[in-house]
Amino acid sequence: MAHYLCQASYTSGSWANQIKDPQNRIEQVGKMFASKGVKFISGYYSFGEFDLCLIVEGPDNVSTASALIAAAAGGAISKIQTTVLMTPEEGLEAIKGAASVEYRPPGS
Repeated sequence: MAHYLCQASYTSGSWANQIKDPQNRIEQVGKMFASKGVKFISGYYSFGEFDLCLIVEGPDNVSTASALIAAAAGGAISKIQTTVLMTPEEGLEAIKGAASVEYRPPGS
């Protein structure tokens, strides 16, 4: 299973609705993701460029993308960014694998 960092920003209308009727939207999104086999690991509200930060585990890119597209299609999110995460072991394997790749800089 792959891990993903999902960051999103709410629309001003979404913030207004949440002020009127406060809810744990992170928890609700986690339940929606489960319908695509995407496991919610953790979630946070954040300040800065993004309003939400979620860590999820998905069976594959397509299932995870489907869940994210469905969340974005609801109209509450103005921006979404997803980053594929690797465990330290996967990162080390990738670094070791780079040794067998032949690379020539342009012009060499």
